Amino acid sequence: MSRAALSASLEDYLETIYNLISEKRAARVKDISQRLKVNYSSVTGALKTLAEKNLVNYAPYALISLTADGEVAARDVIRRHTALRDFLIRVLAVDEKRADEAACEMEHAISKDILERIIRFAEFVESCPQGGANWTDGVGYSCDQCRGSGPSVACRTNRGLRAKIHGPNIIRKTRREKKR
Repeated sequence: MSRAALSASLEDYLETIYNLISEKRAARVKDISQRLKVNYSSVTGALKTLAEKNLVNYAPYALISLTADGEVAARDVIRRHTALRDFLIRVLAVDEKRADEAACEMEHAISKDILERIIRFAEFVESCPQGGANWTDGVGYSCDQCRGSGPSVACRTNRGLRAKIHGPNIIRKTRREKKR
């Protein structure tokens, strides 16, 4: 099942079902309705659609479970959400509540290749080999060792990113530029 075949709403249902099963060992229409703040008939309609796509096992008044394909799709949505939320919090210093809300909206639209770049960049930020990186203000995108002198050897080769991190598409501000 391709991502394009699922709407953002259906992806939210899969994510919610997965989380409920993880938390409570079961998912019910009532729990899904409460979590997503929608009425029972909306949940029932979504479950019928997901069942037709072979993503959930659904029968009226029974517990809901994910099929193997449904679990794969749900994990993909959760992976995107988590990666985006973590990027917003750790790299851009967005508060957790706003980051979670934004990630929930972004997870449905972002392409796989862009998401992978965000993940690699966040990994770079967390593991800059020179240390002393100042990433929390959301605008300084080079480590302390690289400021003003171009990327260090360690930064150029870290995680195979080479100088892409310090390329023209990334804003680098030195302390002098920030004071202006």
